[in-house]
Amino acid sequence: MNGPLKRAALACLLMFGLLMINVNYLQAVRAEDLRADSRNTRNFYARYEIERGRITAGDKVLAESVDTGDNKFRFQRRYPQGKIYAPVTGFFAPESERGMEEAENRLLNGTSADLLIRRSIDLFTAKRSKGANVDLTIDPKAQEAAYRALGASGKKGALVAIEPKTGAILAMVSIPSYDPNLLSKPNKQEVNKAYNKIDKDDDKPLVNRAIRRTYPPGSTFKVVTMAAYLESDDTLGPQSEVDAPQVLDLPNTSADLPNYGGAACGSGRVTLSFALERSCNTPFGKIAMQLGYDALHDQAEKFGIGGDELEIPLTVSGSDFGPREDAAALAQASIGQRSNQMTPLQMAMIAAGIANNGVVMKPYLVNKIADAEGGEIDGADPTELSTAMSEDSARKLQEMMVNVVANGTAQAAQIPGVSVAGKTGTAETARGQAPHAWFISFAPADDPKIALALIVESGSAGDDASGGHTAAPIAKSVMEAVLNK
Repeated sequence: MNGPLKRAALACLLMFGLLMINVNYLQAVRAEDLRADSRNTRNFYARYEIERGRITAGDKVLAESVDTGDNKFRFQRRYPQGKIYAPVTGFFAPESERGMEEAENRLLNGTSADLLIRRSIDLFTAKRSKGANVDLTIDPKAQEAAYRALGASGKKGALVAIEPKTGAILAMVSIPSYDPNLLSKPNKQEVNKAYNKIDKDDDKPLVNRAIRRTYPPGSTFKVVTMAAYLESDDTLGPQSEVDAPQVLDLPNTSADLPNYGGAACGSGRVTLSFALERSCNTPFGKIAMQLGYDALHDQAEKFGIGGDELEIPLTVSGSDFGPREDAAALAQASIGQRSNQMTPLQMAMIAAGIANNGVVMKPYLVNKIADAEGGEIDGADPTELSTAMSEDSARKLQEMMVNVVANGTAQAAQIPGVSVAGKTGTAETARGQAPHAWFISFAPADDPKIALALIVESGSAGDDASGGHTAAPIAKSVMEAVLNK
């Protein structure tokens, strides 16, 4: 081969190599930037060419694609139940998705590898391809009861309900909510205007408080402290006695730990059941200092606190027991008033784990996925997350939590003919501000069908809100919706 031909061949090879590098750079490195480029309208229009699958729960359609007949924007997303389910469904906007619309996007838009056979059949039969349908575990009666009760009178907060034996999420409500229909129009300018207005709202309706915000758990955390104590000695039970001073002297500090409102708790010594029923602070502070940080931290981890980040498939913010500190700080942490921060989902998992005889199931939202013709692609597979406590200890704690509702601070959660277990919490926030009102519960206590956690945020139910008077009645209405079907 002569010299000029060799040089020409090398030049061609070099240009071909540069071309391949450029193609890979554009497709791999700059792909997201190019897709987001306002001049790239092809992807924008393509989002509306596909008939996305439906999102359903029971007999309710939560999200569906409606044929508009428009050549440019063929299918538009519609949310018939709007605000009630928005924390779960999220929205499908011109340039982004959120919630289940994001978590299951590839199934909903039909591009998932799981739909390859369905797409091949559609291609062969010349049918328009459609996305898969995602059916959720949500119980519409529970969801709607929670939305009505929690959203009444301007309350803010969140509720999560779980089926204890499986981990299926029966309700997930976050108040205030928003209308996803406003964010799903094919008009970018309108959507951006609506999004900015919602995003700037001081109440942050776009934040799913049930899984993305953490709070001090207050006295609901006492069930974790009690679990650690029962696990430390199998001879302990509901009638075992503990010291219950009116004020607990905390070491190495001038601060003391009083009972709520400075009240006495019995006559100096009380049973474990009485301490939980009346939500006494001092016995739990004393128990915590006796057990030590490692015992409480380990017990918290067994309930899922501080473990791997959960995806249900929505991403869940991590809950945390708090760092190792001195004995005084540990006493405060034992009653949920130090560094411990919990999502409502995490507290619902704790209630569900106790209800399920100590076994915590991994929470999940997707019941099944089916193609457009109804063929099931995938189904729920309940999975154990951890064993938080022995069955014996769990049954003892169940008995004590039943007494909280029957005789203690949660009598407002009583349901005629049903044995209800629960624990109230009134979590202080900042000096001079109203507390958060918490309640965790499960029912029926002898064969639990539902476990839940509920928080009413500081100030949204008045300055004197409490777990027993504010949160427990809301939880009762949700449990009744599930049990009275």
